[in-house]
Amino acid sequence: MNMLLYPAIDLMGGQVVRLKQGRASEKTVYSDDPAAVAREWEERGGDWLHIVDLDAAFGGKHANLDKVRAIAAAVSIPVQMGGGMRDEQAIREALEAGVSRVVIGTKAAEDPDFVRRAVEKFGGHRIAVGIDARDGRVAVKGWAETTAIEAGALAKELAAAGIGALIYTDIATDGMLQGPNLTATAEIVRTASCPVIASGGVSSAADLAALAKIEGLAGAIVGKALFDGLIAGNLREACRKAAENADSPCSSS
Repeated sequence: MNMLLYPAIDLMGGQVVRLKQGRASEKTVYSDDPAAVAREWEERGGDWLHIVDLDAAFGGKHANLDKVRAIAAAVSIPVQMGGGMRDEQAIREALEAGVSRVVIGTKAAEDPDFVRRAVEKFGGHRIAVGIDARDGRVAVKGWAETTAIEAGALAKELAAAGIGALIYTDIATDGMLQGPNLTATAEIVRTASCPVIASGGVSSAADLAALAKIEGLAGAIVGKALFDGLIAGNLREACRKAAENADSPCSSS
């Protein structure tokens, strides 16, 4: 099986940060130079970059597009970006900044027809949907609100709209370095008829190797474990070695 690696860069106030379980009050600043971080993640074997504009996720307006442009110009691998993708203008601005694919989150849960229109206007390959789940229910607005929408049902509906990918985040594990929710992720992969990218909880190369064993999983996002130095060297090589230690192969992209 073939799982792509998506190193993450979360932007807030022009800085590279990480939040614990999506809480802005629990922020760690890692760098004032997002483009340099992007180059490092590419050099270490990232297949894509996963960017989140946290200012836009919380406030609705893109405030870091200059940093996004710098990131896109600094690397040769493709970039996907989420945060504040709540109208066509926001999507267009991100694509014009050099992003290959945008990730629609809150708006997808509130208005699935918006996703269908975005697919028609920009092409399915440029549109991904982020489903963030807390106890199996969809969370929105920077995880500040949990809806009554069942994550699996929304995944199935939006995959049918022709999106290019679905990013599934288990909020309980995100930023906690406790390991990903393998069971919930596998269920989403079985439910959705589009590529699924796992997010949240990766604490080691062994966690990536465990995710790679999920049949059909297209990719995995890794953030805090990289910033905290818990995965060293080349990501693909680290994944391969961890898989060998677990007596299970981790194939390359």
